[in-house]
Amino acid sequence: MIQLSNIALQRGIKVLFEDTNLIINPGQKVGLVGANGAGKSSLFKLILGELHPDQGNFSIPSQWRIAHMAQEVSNSDRPAVDYVLDGDQTFRQAEQAIQDAETHHQPEQLAHAHEQYDQADGYTAKSRAEQLLAGLGFKQEEMNNPVSSFSGGWRLRLNLAQALMCPSDLLLLDEPTNHLDLDAVFWLEQWLKNYPGTLILISHDRDFLDSLVTHIAHVEQQQIQSYKGNYSNFEQARAEKLAQQQASFEKQQREIAHMESFIRRFKAKATKAKQAQSRVKALERMSLIAPAHVDTQFSFQFPKSDKTSSPLLSLEEAAIGYEQPLLETSCTLLPDMRIGLLGANGAGKSTFIKTLVGDLPLLSGKANQGMHLHIGYFAQHQLEALDLSSTPQVHVQRMSPTASEQSIRDFLGRFGFNGDRAAEQVKLFSGGEKARLALALIAWQKPNLLIMDEPTNHLDMESRFALTVALQEFEGAIIIVSHDRHLLKNTVDEFWLVHDHQVEPFSGDLDDYHVWLKNLKKSENSASSNDVSSATADAKPAVDRKAQRKREAEIRTILQPIKKKIAKLEQEMEKVDLRLSSINDQLNNTELYNESCKTKLTEVLQTQASLKQQAEELEMNWLELQETLEQQELDLRGSETGEL
Repeated sequence: MIQLSNIALQRGIKVLFEDTNLIINPGQKVGLVGANGAGKSSLFKLILGELHPDQGNFSIPSQWRIAHMAQEVSNSDRPAVDYVLDGDQTFRQAEQAIQDAETHHQPEQLAHAHEQYDQADGYTAKSRAEQLLAGLGFKQEEMNNPVSSFSGGWRLRLNLAQALMCPSDLLLLDEPTNHLDLDAVFWLEQWLKNYPGTLILISHDRDFLDSLVTHIAHVEQQQIQSYKGNYSNFEQARAEKLAQQQASFEKQQREIAHMESFIRRFKAKATKAKQAQSRVKALERMSLIAPAHVDTQFSFQFPKSDKTSSPLLSLEEAAIGYEQPLLETSCTLLPDMRIGLLGANGAGKSTFIKTLVGDLPLLSGKANQGMHLHIGYFAQHQLEALDLSSTPQVHVQRMSPTASEQSIRDFLGRFGFNGDRAAEQVKLFSGGEKARLALALIAWQKPNLLIMDEPTNHLDMESRFALTVALQEFEGAIIIVSHDRHLLKNTVDEFWLVHDHQVEPFSGDLDDYHVWLKNLKKSENSASSNDVSSATADAKPAVDRKAQRKREAEIRTILQPIKKKIAKLEQEMEKVDLRLSSINDQLNNTELYNESCKTKLTEVLQTQASLKQQAEELEMNWLELQETLEQQELDLRGSETGEL
């Protein structure tokens, strides 16, 4: 087992651990969590022998083989598959021993080397390396490309594959899901579930942690506190402690109110039952977990846009790509749409997004932008586009020269740039701080359409929590590409699938998508072995895709007026709810029940009764409109196949 006894560790002037104890038993899968800079990576270095404790004792079984994911990006010219094979040193040593014995004509040594090679599963090594690469999203034709030909994110995937290739008793992974897409996350999750050794995992992906770990080690205030269970169990246990504090209770109520307001609009929609149900479950959990985040310094918002258009944006028979079409689609974005974009690596998700934001012109077809369309676009390259020599305050001032310094500082403070931090040069910031600044610059511009490509990369757990809440409250349209399932489950209402050169609605949730992926891979394998050209998850008859997309656009246009009425009713319902909440606060004031306030009490009670009646009428109208909408949609779709 791994044991830390009364450990103290200091890096420079910062004390990371003081009189710290921790035990990790063989076979445990441990999630190592805590704020950035708390000492998680330093604990990894301690285990790897790169650091030594200033006091106390650290022990690990001497016979344990340790594998870890390197964070440095290699610039090697070695082929990718050979780079991954380098992770298995036992295999490489046996391989070298065979070569040496053959060179020096040593039959006995050659026989022994071949035995070592067999014990190292050398005959399957290359196929195992290729399986790892395929699982992490590399195409077969890319596996022999030099490491230097891949971008930084893809080289980190190679580092991950190299760590997984290494036979080990202990596996250390630091943010392995960063730079992975959702498909690769699903694959890695399954691989790690089958890993027989001890796993210590640093991650800010709560769904990933929930599905894998058996214990949580929380680093906070120079200590490491161990919790049994997954991340959700940890949140609940920590929340129970913090919930005793009045401040945490107040924060909890605010977060619950945010989620209740967000899910109320959708809980009665039959067409969105799965998504609504996941929100209800999230709300149930929120009542327990919100206090666990009471000490977060982030509470930002994406302000409502001054004007909007309906539709915001539409594509008609659009051909999307560079020199040759990669995608063909017709689609319409309405102001209340909240979309998660799904699709395998290389299917065209980023290409589709670049077309929507105007970075990539259509090859053919038509793009129609609403008069008041204002897109807020978050992509990884925006972090590189930040002016490293400037400050957060200067970045905002460049966009709004007339804004007061105080208003800018107040705004930046909500994104964690408090006091002097707003005046520090960006080049001193971590990746997470740069990501928060990029989000702040988007929010300052008050967009009515948010398009986000992997916004959680570099963000820690508290920043992700704040981003989730901010997106829930956002009153515009959203399109998100993310491998963070928790973010998707709690911020989007529907999914679009990029697949087979099309962008189409996906009827299901993330669990359904996981099943769809498995079926797709089975179909592709079957198609490959039988030389079959079609590899869809469900064997559906051929359809006229262009006519189908045109019909979908027509249906959305027909349904748009009633959707507008529903949206207007929802706004009125929210206003009435806010007034009722204010009335209830007044009624909770004991002074209102004094004899001197009798008249005031009567007025308040009458107002409450009137508002309740108004709320009931609005809700009844809302339900009637929902039923009408659903019936019209059924009729329209039924008419496509004559099922009236």
